[in-house]
Amino acid sequence: MAHCKREGHHQDEDPLAKRSKVSDSSVESDEEKINLGSHISVNDHPTLAETNAHKGSNDEQVDSRDHKENQMHNVNLSPEDKALCNSEVLKPQVGKLFCIEADAAEDKGSRHAMEDAWVVLPDASLEFPGKLRCAHFAIYDGHGGRLAAEFAQKNLHPNVLSAGLPRELMDIKAAKRAILEGFQRTDESLLQESTKGNWQDGATAVCLWILGQTVLVANIGDAKAVLARSSDGCQISSEAGSTLKAILLTREHKAIYPQERARIQKAGGTVGANGRLQGRLEVSRAFGDRHFKKVGVIATPDIHSFELTEKEQFIILGCDGLWGVFGPSDAVNFVQKQLKEKSSATTAARRLVREAVRERRCKDNCTAIVIVFRHN
Repeated sequence: MAHCKREGHHQDEDPLAKRSKVSDSSVESDEEKINLGSHISVNDHPTLAETNAHKGSNDEQVDSRDHKENQMHNVNLSPEDKALCNSEVLKPQVGKLFCIEADAAEDKGSRHAMEDAWVVLPDASLEFPGKLRCAHFAIYDGHGGRLAAEFAQKNLHPNVLSAGLPRELMDIKAAKRAILEGFQRTDESLLQESTKGNWQDGATAVCLWILGQTVLVANIGDAKAVLARSSDGCQISSEAGSTLKAILLTREHKAIYPQERARIQKAGGTVGANGRLQGRLEVSRAFGDRHFKKVGVIATPDIHSFELTEKEQFIILGCDGLWGVFGPSDAVNFVQKQLKEKSSATTAARRLVREAVRERRCKDNCTAIVIVFRHN
């Protein structure tokens, strides 16, 4: 997604696919953005205008799971973890009120290479087992290349776990501290690697953790997460299913926004008439981008949390390519329609990406994760 993030030429690379899974609940005709809980952020952000909105049978034509083995290999998982990640449904643990079905799909659009990477871990405990259910999903949207996205894909979640993500008893403050520290550790080590390798890639991110009944969403840049929530708790598959409300869980970080601009200017950077940092970089927060770190680019995420109830139906994670042609409510309505037709999360994700690229003419890399909550 270099085109929307940074101006300049980009090397063509082997378009190895990266993906992950996601879906949750809430949709309505008008997009709605609400504060779903406390969040950690270096700066407050201006209110964002809602994204303007802009099916089929050949689902296999949209790349959704063809490279799953490659993606899991890059995350360095054990065979047991890979088996869990490749399964569509994570069965509920004792005392859990829902199971998770999730998958990802991607398409490079008209770009020469795919620069997105993703992670789908229905069981994300890795070497940190505990009583709390732990699932993790993420999309990393690279610009200037795919190295930063791949680095974050491989390292962020292990860094968050090692930073103290709760595994036994839920502690919201501890979880947010671990996520914040995980982002900082990942960016610091990425900058060291990029200096050694003399590369300048960057990546935005939208990441989601499910700990027990708690959802935590963290983002930097312009990738987004949207929740689909029902008013009455009826399942999507029920004939009397209610209208869903689309709730934007993330806030964009762009140099043109006043408080992001203020930080950039304080660091000695400038925002051009085109709204880009130094006239080149559109986003103001990202992993990597080492030459822009000295002029205000940071990798500090906004972090939001909320509890899952029977009203939460699915969550959509998407890079900015997806949201350039889909509004939040539009995307929720589209996925809801697929799920009402008894489609799986896999099919819903594939059709969503295909619609974005082939029907709505998204020209950027396009990656989406649909995470569906199947309530008992």
